[in-house]
Amino acid sequence: MKLNKNPGPVKHIPQRTCVICRKTSAKRQLIRLVAVEGQGAEVDLTGKKSGRGAYLCPEKECWENALKSGKLEAALRTKLKPENKEKLTEYAKGLSKSDR
Repeated sequence: MKLNKNPGPVKHIPQRTCVICRKTSAKRQLIRLVAVEGQGAEVDLTGKKSGRGAYLCPEKECWENALKSGKLEAALRTKLKPENKEKLTEYAKGLSKSDR
């Protein structure tokens, strides 16, 4: 019996880096935020919205640090409005605590 040594092509999984903790993960495991002209930033659940994007871990600590430190604004090259920060903070409240 002959064994198949080549199981076929390996599927490429795109990698992205969290702008806060710098942890690299598969693109689908991180949450993409996109800069929207005149509106600040919003969560892009599809990962397909046009505009400058940045990725965050789905962990509350990364989101809190992103909104406090200004690193998210730097990564998106935009200024977040107070109501925009509030909306992102509300989204972060639904995320789990990290067990790091």
